[in-house]
Amino acid sequence: MDLSSLPFPNNHTRRAGDTQVLLPNFVFFSGITKGGPGWGNRLEVVLIDNVWGIRYNKNDFFLGAAGYPARDRLTDLKKERLPVKKPFVTLEQLQAITEQYPTPFHLYDEKGIRENARRLYQAFSWNPGYREFFAVKATPNPQILKILREEGCGVDCSSLTELMMSDRCGFRGEEIMFSSNDTPAEEFALASQLGATINLDDITHIDFLKDTIGSIPKRISCRYNPGGTFTLGESEEGFQVMDNPGDAKYGMTREQLTQAFRRLKELGAEEFGIHAFLASNTLSNDYYPALARILFRVAVELKEETGCHITFINLSGGVGVPYRPEQPANDIAVIGEGVRRAYEEVLVPAGMGDVAICTELGRFLLAPYGCLVTRATHEKHIYKEYIGVDACAANLMRPAMYGAYHHITVMGKEDAPCDHKYDVVGSLCENNDKFAVDRMLPEIQRGDLLVIHDTGAHGFSMGYNYNGKLKSAEVLLKEDGSFKLIRRAETPKDYFATFDFSDKYSFSK
Repeated sequence: MDLSSLPFPNNHTRRAGDTQVLLPNFVFFSGITKGGPGWGNRLEVVLIDNVWGIRYNKNDFFLGAAGYPARDRLTDLKKERLPVKKPFVTLEQLQAITEQYPTPFHLYDEKGIRENARRLYQAFSWNPGYREFFAVKATPNPQILKILREEGCGVDCSSLTELMMSDRCGFRGEEIMFSSNDTPAEEFALASQLGATINLDDITHIDFLKDTIGSIPKRISCRYNPGGTFTLGESEEGFQVMDNPGDAKYGMTREQLTQAFRRLKELGAEEFGIHAFLASNTLSNDYYPALARILFRVAVELKEETGCHITFINLSGGVGVPYRPEQPANDIAVIGEGVRRAYEEVLVPAGMGDVAICTELGRFLLAPYGCLVTRATHEKHIYKEYIGVDACAANLMRPAMYGAYHHITVMGKEDAPCDHKYDVVGSLCENNDKFAVDRMLPEIQRGDLLVIHDTGAHGFSMGYNYNGKLKSAEVLLKEDGSFKLIRRAETPKDYFATFDFSDKYSFSK
């Protein structure tokens, strides 16, 4: 969009590089003015109630609208596009898939998954012992796990069934990281049986683990919680990254970490690891390097205090994805280089240049390469405009649970103007069952296919059966453009199966 002819007040000009969109669907351009007495004021080109205009220094000037000062008209401004996300699947491909598998279903992009895993490994190739332990909780599907195993990934498990699935998918020994909290004995027992690296969440778990499996493994890890508030990168809108580890139930204090290492060493542990998770879904290339410096310094201190041989450091997850189309994406190459610099500045001088780096990037690896495909089934016109779809929060919980944003594409209408404001809703008996609220979209007709973006992680896996809703199918779009079913949709028989312990309550007959 050429802004050179815009009628900026006082003949101000935009500063080079001021092109970041701050608010979806409403703010098309945002920049800082320079020149004249108003240098440094914010100017935005906005769309409010389907009217384009200028907001300058918090004053609205709508072009051609009654009641506002007259301004030169902006020709063809309404033809400009709002930020969009492009689906990894075409309408024609979806039409072919829906002929076999009815909506709703989750769809995954094999090509995108493999390419992203390779980018991750390339970013950390400087560390010979590096391994990604994919967080199974993000996308617990055997076909997805097998793809990631082929790309060199291990798995991070947090439950009995995740351990069982990983075992069935061929993961063995140190390819499995087991990180749980409030952990049942049977889960520790299976993790030990599989040879998994156990990551202890609490100092009391040391004796609990010993009593459960009879000994302490030679290779063990402890989760660290530094407490307090973690902040990083102050921006114009506030902190880029902020979280509150002190309120989290996970991990040990710094003092407990030293005590735990000493106790584990007494009980026979020989190889030690450190794990920490400080913030979720960060959109900053500086998060991982900052976390790495914290853990690297702690590792040096622990070596000096306890004499323990620390062989790996797990940076866990937290590297996010841009759910909104105007948000910047993390650059994993830049992140990897930042961690390398921290490694060479902190660990290498301490004689710890053999430490392996681990990650657990479920969201970063998978979220952009999955989508929820649903069909518009109803429309409702009352105090607001509603579009009802055949998916609901049982298929994708994040918008209902967190108010999370997921971009929506109306397939076949990618180039149509977003000039209709809708709430896109499911059929649950809960008012928070909404995929979008006051979302500007093209006009939607019943039967239209909608793609809800970035559901490849923490999408299907967070589903549930409220209202007796059945979980959807999962489909893989293969590298060659073909597709295959990788999880069938639930049936009423599946839903009632747990009543089959008694003829009195059996629904299968």
